[in-house]
Amino acid sequence: MTNQTVTITAKDGVHARPATVLVQEAGKYSSEITLEYNGKSVNLKSIMGIMSLGIPNGAEVTFAAEGEDEEAALKAIIDVVKNQELGE
Repeated sequence: MTNQTVTITAKDGVHARPATVLVQEAGKYSSEITLEYNGKSVNLKSIMGIMSLGIPNGAEVTFAAEGEDEEAALKAIIDVVKNQELGE
């Protein structure tokens, strides 16, 4: 399992548009990819799961991937976070 913690810097936090992009990217990988915030972990391939976390600006979240392509999956997800100016 690999994981990385990022700080959400987007003014509106994690809302529907960037969440959709994250789900689409996660769906490209066979690994199980999760997003953890405030003690709760959800499947990153589930838009409803992500939205249920209500992640605000300034939150620290952890992305984790486990599976045969976990390193590539996590790198791609972190790239999406940076490219969407969602966090750092």
